Formats: sequence, C-alpha cells, structure tokens
Amino acid sequence: MKGESGCRSGKIHVNSVFLMAKRTTQPAARLTNGTSDKYQRILDAAIEVIAENGFFHSRVSEIADRAGVADGTIYLYFKNKDELLMAAIDSAFHRFIQRARTSLNQMTDAREKLRRMAFLHLEALGSNRSLAIVFQTELRHSAKFLGQFSHNLLVEYFDVIKGVLREGQEAGVFRSDLSVTIAAHCFFGAVDEIVTTWILSDRDRDSDYHLSSLTDSVVGIVLQGVETGS
Repeated sequence: MKGESGCRSGKIHVNSVFLMAKRTTQPAARLTNGTSDKYQRILDAAIEVIAENGFFHSRVSEIADRAGVADGTIYLYFKNKDELLMAAIDSAFHRFIQRARTSLNQMTDAREKLRRMAFLHLEALGSNRSLAIVFQTELRHSAKFLGQFSHNLLVEYFDVIKGVLREGQEAGVFRSDLSVTIAAHCFFGAVDEIVTTWILSDRDRDSDYHLSSLTDSVVGIVLQGVETGS
C-alpha cells in the first residue's frame, strides 16, 4: 500500500461506512432451498456482466442470458438487481474467507499467516478479472453497497487479520505496542491498492503476469512496521 493513505485502508470511504446497518440474508437462505447449480450460474453471470457493462448499465435479461436461464428465473431468487449483486459478492467473499481460515489453521507462524492471507487475496482477484473489477470499482460506486459489504463482510476479513496480529504479539514476533486495528487496516489497504492499480493498468491482460507474485514485496513492507526486530 502506499504510505499514509495505505493505512487508511487504501480507500478511505471503506471505513467511513463501516458501521452502517446490517442487511438481510434472504438470498443465502434461498440458495439452500433452490437449485444451487443454477443459482451459482446466475451469480457468476452477474459478476461477468456487471464487470463488462457497469452495474447501472447491466440488464437482468443479459445476466439471465449469460447464465442460460429465463429472465423470470432470476426473480425467483432475487427481488432486484441490487440484491443479486450483493448475493454475488457475498458468495465470492465467503468462499475466499473459508479458504483463508482453512489455510491459516494449518499454520503456526503469524508472519507466514500474514503472507498467506495476502497471497490468497491477490490470487483470488488476480485469477478473476471480472470479480476484481466488481470488488474494486462497482462495489464502491454506491454508499449502500459499500456499507453492506463493510459491515457484513469486510469486518470478518479484519477480524482474521487482527487475530493473526494478536498471535504474533503473544509469540513476541510483533510489537506489543502495536494497534492491531490500525495494522489490520494498513495490511488491507496495501493489498487492496495493489489490486486496484493492477486492474487499472495493462498488466491485467498479461497472461504471464500473476498478481500473487507481489505477495512477498507487499508483506515485506508491512512486516517491517510490525515486527519487533529481534
């Protein structure tokens, strides 16, 4: 991340709406009662179409066509396009966080856990340009979408990072005077800004370039600020 702005999560407005009201979870409930394959196809199609056209210019009919379902089928699962977008983001994020927790639980060194979290973050978005665009741009065009994401999902990401930082403090490898909240935001801000810079550059279309290759450079900078130096 970049200097002081990185410590404000790279995107100041992510934190400015962090405490907005929690939304309902009806789409997730519908998934358990519906056809999961069709439901997932709709979510994946929504990410692709919205990344290509932008949220406001994307039509439900186009998403349905991409998913291979009738227009009316989408309304069996979602009230409107807003709910569809948030369900798609929820699904992608929960897959990521579940994978991250499983991976971190197999490790003991807090420094390596931070490195692994950064790698998984960069790999997840670096391997899916459409998802990266939706997360880094479309999600942040709306205070409502951003508030829902920040309060329901981003808080879980920060909890994971803060837990790792506390482990490092207890093990004596991270500074005891460190604010885990500030450090977690700096970590997120650094990784987040790397992804944003990538999708705005020509490197996102270079098949030989892997965003996750930047993991060591990013985490190395963060560790310099949190390690005890012993």
